[in-house]
Amino acid sequence: MKLVVVESPAKAKTIEKYLGSGHRVLASFGHVRDLPPKDGSVDPDQAFEMLWQVSPDRSKQLRAITDEAKKADTLILATDPDREGEAISWHVQEVLRQKKALPAKVERVTFNAITNSAVTEAMKRPRGLDEDLIDAYRARRALDYLVGFTLSPILWRKLPGAKSAGRVQSVALRLIVDREREIDVFKPQEYWAVSATFEKDGQSFTARLAQLDGKKIDRLTIGSRRDADAAKAVLDAGRFTVSSVETKPFAKNPPPPFTTSTLQQEAARKLGFSASHTMRVAQSLYEDGLITYMRTDGIDMAPEAVSAARRAIQNRYDAGFVPDRPRQYQSKIKNAQEAHEAIRPTDFERPRAASGDHARLYELIYNRALASQMASARLERTTVELTDGAGRAMLRASGQVVLFPGYLALYEEGRDEKSDDEEGARMPHLQRGDAPAKTGVEATQHSTQPPPRYSEASLVKRLEELGIGRPSTYASILQTLKDREYVRVDKGRFVPEESGRLVTAFLERFFEKYVSYDYTAELEEELDDVSGGRLDWQKLLDAFWRDFKPKAGEVMDQKPSEITQAIDEFLEPWLYPPRADGTDPRLCPQCGKGRLSLRGGKFGAFVACSNYPECRYTQKFGQGGDQAQSDGPQELGEGILLKTGRFGPYVERGDKRASIPKDVPVDDVTAEIAERLLSLPREIGAHPETGKPITASIGRYGPYLAHDGKYAKLGSTAEVFETGMNAAVAKLADAASGGGRQRGASREPIAVLGKHPASGGDIKVMAGRYGPYVTDGTTNATLPKGAEPKSVTLDEAVRMIDERAAKGPPAKKGRRPARKKAK
Repeated sequence: MKLVVVESPAKAKTIEKYLGSGHRVLASFGHVRDLPPKDGSVDPDQAFEMLWQVSPDRSKQLRAITDEAKKADTLILATDPDREGEAISWHVQEVLRQKKALPAKVERVTFNAITNSAVTEAMKRPRGLDEDLIDAYRARRALDYLVGFTLSPILWRKLPGAKSAGRVQSVALRLIVDREREIDVFKPQEYWAVSATFEKDGQSFTARLAQLDGKKIDRLTIGSRRDADAAKAVLDAGRFTVSSVETKPFAKNPPPPFTTSTLQQEAARKLGFSASHTMRVAQSLYEDGLITYMRTDGIDMAPEAVSAARRAIQNRYDAGFVPDRPRQYQSKIKNAQEAHEAIRPTDFERPRAASGDHARLYELIYNRALASQMASARLERTTVELTDGAGRAMLRASGQVVLFPGYLALYEEGRDEKSDDEEGARMPHLQRGDAPAKTGVEATQHSTQPPPRYSEASLVKRLEELGIGRPSTYASILQTLKDREYVRVDKGRFVPEESGRLVTAFLERFFEKYVSYDYTAELEEELDDVSGGRLDWQKLLDAFWRDFKPKAGEVMDQKPSEITQAIDEFLEPWLYPPRADGTDPRLCPQCGKGRLSLRGGKFGAFVACSNYPECRYTQKFGQGGDQAQSDGPQELGEGILLKTGRFGPYVERGDKRASIPKDVPVDDVTAEIAERLLSLPREIGAHPETGKPITASIGRYGPYLAHDGKYAKLGSTAEVFETGMNAAVAKLADAASGGGRQRGASREPIAVLGKHPASGGDIKVMAGRYGPYVTDGTTNATLPKGAEPKSVTLDEAVRMIDERAAKGPPAKKGRRPARKKAK
């Protein structure tokens, strides 16, 4: 008998179907061992010996694998075809070796798609474990452990409020913080655009002023209304004729099929998916045999896939949409391993598959892969210049027309930022000497904009451009930053929290080398050298540790007050920028005597006056520049003050206070909003059954409804003021049916997915008190944070329920034995 080990139950079920009798396929449920989260798990003094520990929630799977391995004559390790997959196979092999259950013959097979042909072909070409990939995994895991378990204790002791630091996580956070600093110091510049609209043969077009009195007009040339009005007067008085027409044909080539990072970027732009959600859905599509492996840097497809794509294009369109030769792509990204194919559908004759978010992501992958083998789009760009009779002004208009759509008939790549150019505008047919009718002239005011904050798509793109981290890890990195509350997401953009800015400042000041972009990218290249067999993993770790350890010791020896003072000096240009009146930026704006400096407190860092306790002026650490100068009590009107305290911003009138909720930006707080917050709780009305009042308010754990000693959670601050009687009664009823011992008794499921293959129970997605979960009637499994309940598949639910069942029942808290009374 041959024992085959894969990662997931869904993958195991499919593969066992393909292999048939003589094979037993079991799932490891991911990694089976890891470094225990305690000191000494990596020992630099013993050649970086690593003490692995079997994960407690994997003991049931390992027991099953061990039992089957004792009966098998061959062990086939068929985990995913990447570094993590190689590491899982290695861990399984080592555990079986330690248990003396390793079969005499061990084979490693990899396949890029879970299809019958791909799996059976892979079984014909077994190999041994790739020691270089395993060494690269060990090097990365050791590095991450050494950085995390060395830096994090320093942060806890020296920087109140800090939670952790990581090798790549901290560099990604620095990118977000650096962008925010650019925004903080940005000074908007006013400029004016002067343009005229014309009409020819019933079609209108706009031409912008490009030259005035022999001077070239750039975007920022006209900086005042007076100059704009003067230019507008020239255009109003002029009679314009076409002085030149330039037409240039050009082609647009299709983008390559998706890699891991470009899939994350495009799914964020077009579908609004987070990186973690994209990877969850893609994993499910891969395990269902619908797409190839989704963790890859490669951008080319297998020859047979290219041929299938070309046939599908010809069937769907016509021969003109198929280029003469198949397209081949070469990556321009640093460190591209290109070990696997790009992400593509396994069957180009299936343009649609699955449902919900899975169907949307599949269609995106299918269209991108098919478009990558389509003909180029042919377009024509026309630029027209018009001059007035007096020769004072020259206007320019441009536009383009699609002559042949090519791949654009199916797919157009998304953009991170909207373009304000006019090249997409249609132009009427014009020739030199034409005098189109002028229909209007306008001067519009604009101001330069700061660089945009990073979205998930643009941050992933930037990390990849810099060669920082690996695309397969980006989703977990971004999720960690959110979970640590170092950043928040506002309108799809990352905004650093105070704690994130403070940690970044600390690392830049004391560990600048280790959060520098170049160093992190160089380290990634060295790790790639390890995976390629060009560098010994222990030598890499030794070189890193030799520099890092003494630096960490040096910082640990400093007092917290010395750390705070150093950060205060490091951030001086941002915390205390020059004032317009030339006065000392550190002078306290309240007492006018003390000097401002950074202080560390139980709840984090803040800026305070040196004249304490006579002067109690403070400002939050996150407020720099002009915002800081206006800090202190702000008069909102109606006798309401906006203040900042140790627990954050709040409004106050007389002896009544109300905290500003987290989902309400402080800058948006007006007298009206403050009045509503101060008026809470809000009475919605009398409950139709009990006659007792229903109220809405905001408490320690967020917005809620209250009625007769019972409560229901609300989703946002807005709901506190908008929820009506019908909605309130429904929410309270739902909360009552979902609480206490009656949970699940009468509630409607969010979705019914099907039968559990083992228990036979109906698997349902339910809304629980602590978040959505899946259940088969016996075992409940909470959905991962951020998962969309309606997009969970049957296979995902089975896996989560099985993993939860493997952990065993939760430990019950026993009663304390009664204390014996003294006689």
